Amino acid sequence: MSYTITCIGSGNMGSALMKAAARVVGGAAIGVTDADRTKAEAFAAELGGGALASNTVAAAEGRFVLLAVKPQVARTVLAEIAPVLAQRLKEGRPAVLVSIVAGLSIGTMMKHLADAGCPGQQPIIRLMPNTPALVAKGLIALAPSPEVSSDAVQELKQLLGQAGIIDQIDEHLMDAVTALSGSGPAFVYLFIEALADAGVRSGLSRDRALRYAARTVLGAAAMVEETGQHPGVLKDAVTSPGGTTIAGIAALEQGAFRGTVMSAVDAAFCRSKELG
Repeated sequence: MSYTITCIGSGNMGSALMKAAARVVGGAAIGVTDADRTKAEAFAAELGGGALASNTVAAAEGRFVLLAVKPQVARTVLAEIAPVLAQRLKEGRPAVLVSIVAGLSIGTMMKHLADAGCPGQQPIIRLMPNTPALVAKGLIALAPSPEVSSDAVQELKQLLGQAGIIDQIDEHLMDAVTALSGSGPAFVYLFIEALADAGVRSGLSRDRALRYAARTVLGAAAMVEETGQHPGVLKDAVTSPGGTTIAGIAALEQGAFRGTVMSAVDAAFCRSKELG
């Protein structure tokens, strides 16, 4: 049997992308595998897709083969599927290998495949999605290798478009994307939690404080996107002379808020490069 896309690994991110793909091509066009066979079967049943017997079956039967595993096991999986990918190349029906493994460059993947018997022209697309893809609000950076046709890139964009915005970039920017939009949601969750805690301290109930904090961040992000104005301009529009907002901004600046956020992204960027 053949599938439009197969997914090796059914964790949160791989599952989110497969759910998005299912809304485009239907669950029957999707195959999944996982080290935990029961988990793969449950997810396949949810999608209406196929629970595949092994990673090699996934590599053999997918038009696109999504590598959605942890960085520490990626090399092992690439070695496992390399002979299958090599055979498909030889037969003139190559799979497009799609990776969401953080920090793992196309060049490194090519080397791992070559070491395991798949030298040459394997098409690879590297993706960096973020967790808002779980609610169709993701940002997905996409970088193809030269072996990938423009038609295949467009097909994958259409296949995963229900997960959020897809932006094609040069691969050398992928570590920066990983640090900013890949890790960034966790930084925002900390900020939302801190806003909610402050609301509770000021007398709001926990559920109301959390709802207000989340909606405040959501609304502010929408203002940046939809007005096209610089965040500094939007900040100034809320900041009255001698008012509450400027008092709060002064407290943030005393705590080196902007510098701390920049340092967090820098740390994530350096770690992403180390993983590669």
